[in-house]
Amino acid sequence: MKFKKIIPFFIAILALMTSCTDEATVTLLDEIQVSSSYVSIAVEGGSTSITVTAKDSWTAEKVTTDKNKVEWLTISATTGNAGESTLSFTAPSAIDGRTAEVLIKSGGKTQRINIIQGLAKITAAKVAEVKAGPDGKTFRVSGVCTNIENTVYGNWYITDETGSLYIYGTLDKKGQTKNFLSLGLEVGDEVTVEGPKTTYQGNAQLVNVMVINIIKSLVKVDSVANAVLPLEGGEFTAYLTCKGQGVSVEIPDDAKSWLSISSIQSAGTNTVVKFKAIANTGGDRGTTLTFRTTDGSKNYSSQTTISQKGAILKVTIAEFNAAPVSDMQYRLTGVITSIPDATSGKLYLKDYSGETYVYKITDFAKKGLKVGDIITIVGKRAAYNGTPQVASAVLESSISVTTATIADVLTKPDDASTYFMVTGKITSIANADYGNLYIKDGDSEIYVYGCYPGYGATGNDRKGLIAAKGIKVGDTITVISAKASYKGVAQLSNGIYFSHVSAQ
Repeated sequence: MKFKKIIPFFIAILALMTSCTDEATVTLLDEIQVSSSYVSIAVEGGSTSITVTAKDSWTAEKVTTDKNKVEWLTISATTGNAGESTLSFTAPSAIDGRTAEVLIKSGGKTQRINIIQGLAKITAAKVAEVKAGPDGKTFRVSGVCTNIENTVYGNWYITDETGSLYIYGTLDKKGQTKNFLSLGLEVGDEVTVEGPKTTYQGNAQLVNVMVINIIKSLVKVDSVANAVLPLEGGEFTAYLTCKGQGVSVEIPDDAKSWLSISSIQSAGTNTVVKFKAIANTGGDRGTTLTFRTTDGSKNYSSQTTISQKGAILKVTIAEFNAAPVSDMQYRLTGVITSIPDATSGKLYLKDYSGETYVYKITDFAKKGLKVGDIITIVGKRAAYNGTPQVASAVLESSISVTTATIADVLTKPDDASTYFMVTGKITSIANADYGNLYIKDGDSEIYVYGCYPGYGATGNDRKGLIAAKGIKVGDTITVISAKASYKGVAQLSNGIYFSHVSAQ
């Protein structure tokens, strides 16, 4: 291998060590330091040692995957005490180059040690062969760029006749990151890449690849008009340059009901394709259009996207959870039951029908929201590992709920728009169907006129909470409600169940 090819390879190997994990890569920490975060072992085998300096006890562990158990690497110790220690890494001889990563942890911090033995042999392979291959091995793959997800780091998909493979990070011609656009790679181009294979959440990928060659597609989308259509529909136009033998257009099956081709006009290498979209009575929708051509022996393609605004569907949380993953917009209202991440706005939202996870609310930290507040959001139905969640959520409105004692509530004026979160011990249940009951806190007692399963319950959906939850006299219950009066006597009206604790 020539020297000019060795440099990009080492850059790629080092980049591989920055894996898809939330733990930060660090080199100088107060809690733990290492004499070197890079360890090289000769391909003939041998040992290399580093010095570990820690303020507390430490552990060392190999990073393994299902495809790469790193059984070839031996660590002299997996634990150590505060102070200075020597840690050795040993490997037998290798036919091909290989890499590994070791994590040294102490005091809640992590140091990463990158291990490389020999010089990895680059193997030309199909996508299917890469997926079946071991992690850490470097592959050369040729295919068509079929989708680009990130134009800063260069995250995209390469596809050949055996399947599609995710590219996580693309280096520029100088081996630098975050310069993907300088390569000029577009959907439809034929491309050859080299990079190490790894596995993330069970999916194979090549990491921080070097682009060896690009063959530009003979069809290219130069520009579009009306890429975002209004709810009432309209015309979308794509302007193409085609150097092949004619242009064919592919509309995905799930978009054919609302999108159609109205005309195709060609003059020389310039082609104009117009589409007509009908009015949208559902949520936001969109699709990817593919334009294809051929030179007689090879096929080429290019893509563009179109979207259309839609109505926002107001649904219960149970209906939202049952809906398919899509770009459709939903409006949900409920009570915040917990906030796992207050910085980014990751929370759980509950109404009378069920509960769902909200993966981030835009500018949540500035909203001043808390557990118990009633909020209305608009977002898309998404999923993580098959579990429903709200994505791209935007806060529409909120009702602040104030935690108060019964004594505090009794001093407040009647106001149907002001909500309190009140906790008390149930002293009697007047109506089990609707949850009419008395609760007491210290010397203060108040009547709860209706304790319903959750926000938004109407009609028969208000019934049955007491039996469903097994609530009884003596239990401690927390409700959200406005203060009202009946015949001059204070009460909590139309309460929303939040939680309860059974009596011992």
